[in-house]
Amino acid sequence: MVERFLGSVGRFVIRWLQYTGEVVMLLAETIRQLRQPPRMRHVFWQMAHLGADSLPIVGLTLLFTGMVMTLQIAHEFIRFGAQSTIGGVITIAIGRELGPVLVGVVAAGRVGSAITAEISTMKVTEQIDALRVMATSPIGYLIVPRMIACMAMVPVLTIFGDVIGIMGGWLIATGWSGISTYLYWNSISTFAVIHDITGGLIKAAVFGMFIAVLGCYCGLKAPAGAEGVGIATTRSVVSAIIVIFIMNCFLSLILYK
Repeated sequence: MVERFLGSVGRFVIRWLQYTGEVVMLLAETIRQLRQPPRMRHVFWQMAHLGADSLPIVGLTLLFTGMVMTLQIAHEFIRFGAQSTIGGVITIAIGRELGPVLVGVVAAGRVGSAITAEISTMKVTEQIDALRVMATSPIGYLIVPRMIACMAMVPVLTIFGDVIGIMGGWLIATGWSGISTYLYWNSISTFAVIHDITGGLIKAAVFGMFIAVLGCYCGLKAPAGAEGVGIATTRSVVSAIIVIFIMNCFLSLILYK
């Protein structure tokens, strides 16, 4: 029984190390391909498709997150006489953590799955083999534009999400908890600093890079057939969300000592 358990653990560790190594090698090759100028037409199309179309769901997610956070903490802060810090606390929490992480999770679900479904469908229909026959690198043609688009648009979505989340907190603070507008916005300028926002944007860019690379990797490794597209899409979303939470921990340790 113990030997069987240890054998299962060993096989899991080996598969995990193989998966990690292949993703890192694909990321390194994608970065190497950046030495050649990317096709900007493809990059802009991916930015519109993967970024701009995600704005409504990002806005709704951060709006209600900011409202719920303020709803939960406003009463307690008022009870302890700390209502002059609510706006700053909401801004720091959203700018540092909730904004980039929630936008990353939303992008992993919407953008990562779309990338994987597209790439895996191209693999199943042998379009990627056709690119190789035409002496075109699939990495430079498919992965590089998507990675650049995600690294550019996830921070942009995070900026919009931060603003919307802070506005949602303001709505609840003034309309429900009776805190004045001046007190809310003054606390932001008093307690929050620009690094609270820029650090979150650095996180968002890293998240965008991994979302694109993992989405493309799972698409390139998709099993054959229509079922393989669904398997690859699920694997992409789960992997991206796990990586986002892991990288968020390490980036927080580095950026906010």
